[in-house]
Amino acid sequence: MKTLIRTILAAIALTGLNAFAQSPAASSGVPLKLIVPFTAGTGIDIVARTVGPRLSQRLGRPVVVENRTGASGNIGTEAVVRAPADGNTLLVSVNTLVMNRSLYAHLPFDPVKDLVPVSLTSWGQLLLVAPPSTGFHSAGDLVAAAKARPGRLNYASPGVGTPHHMSMELFKQTAGVFLTHIPYRGTSQAVTDLLGGQVDAMFLPIHVALPHVKTGKLVALGIGSDKRHPLLPAVPTLAEAKAGNVNVAMWYGIFAPPGTPADQVAKLNHELKDILASPEVRTSFQTQGMDPAWSSAEDFRHLVARDAERWAGVVSTAHIKAE
Repeated sequence: MKTLIRTILAAIALTGLNAFAQSPAASSGVPLKLIVPFTAGTGIDIVARTVGPRLSQRLGRPVVVENRTGASGNIGTEAVVRAPADGNTLLVSVNTLVMNRSLYAHLPFDPVKDLVPVSLTSWGQLLLVAPPSTGFHSAGDLVAAAKARPGRLNYASPGVGTPHHMSMELFKQTAGVFLTHIPYRGTSQAVTDLLGGQVDAMFLPIHVALPHVKTGKLVALGIGSDKRHPLLPAVPTLAEAKAGNVNVAMWYGIFAPPGTPADQVAKLNHELKDILASPEVRTSFQTQGMDPAWSSAEDFRHLVARDAERWAGVVSTAHIKAE
């Protein structure tokens, strides 16, 4: 009987060793690269640098963040699409990934078909704001003014194809109004002109808008999600503000190269579920206006596909082309 027990225990141990040998953790110290297709300090970068060390600890291997920027995130994304499916490379991205699918007519890859979704990591909220000089107190006021003065109101964005731009185009299409788009090269100058009253409205990430809202330099007209946010509980959703049922919340998530084995995806998804549930990660994300959110790999795949179709419709209707 003892011999049988020893045999069973040995078999279990061997099975465990074989499973570990086949997992991403057993890479002889080869780092797991988290490719961030945008610059340091962005929301995506914060996700990667918050999740990275915890993923390293749980997998028992080094994890490094690599910012590979350019072409609105397409360069870093393509690097992951072309990477071997060996468990050593992942992409940390945001919903601009699927916006780019429609904005760029000749992408050498399909961000929906050529990446393997691993897990949703968080949601970021966009706030519709205006300077006090406009006299707007809600998104409904903006819609009414735009209908009364077609084409005379404008809005800013950090550039063509950014979530700020695409969200306002969806808002315009839903509300049936027209506002003139003023694209800037980055957020800073756009916000400066917004504060100065040269611009009538803009969608901004909640953590960027919040300080100006609290000091009264900007008016929060509505939040682009399906529920109010704890940081600004008095600010209604766009639907509540009678401006249309518009949800422009930004998703963040992690993807693997095409061909990545399902067991590796499942392992990473499981680890991320625990990481995203930790109070430390929640606090870190929320200080940047993001809310942690885990999903199964399959649910994330469906979300990505649905969002790609939604933004394709916005791009087609508004005839938007990447610059």
